[in-house]
Amino acid sequence: MGQNTDLEKTRARYGLLAVVGSNAAITAVAIFGVWQLDGDRAVIVGVLSSAFTAMASLTTAYLGIKAVSNTAQSMSDKNAGVGSGTGRQ
Repeated sequence: MGQNTDLEKTRARYGLLAVVGSNAAITAVAIFGVWQLDGDRAVIVGVLSSAFTAMASLTTAYLGIKAVSNTAQSMSDKNAGVGSGTGRQ
């Protein structure tokens, strides 16, 4: 069971690293894009709202998948102990 815990920690760590890296890349591209637009407010609003939408979608997807994964793992651990004589509930 210790190996499963280590695997889940590694998956969570690298998943979070991927999300943070992607958000940083989106931020960098948005900042560069806004800088290149020289004050065209309508386009700047479009660029920023698109960037924030992408970041929010990516982060929400990661957190949703992680929550479902944690719930499934918890249910699996509970069911593994039922009826096997281990006394775990």
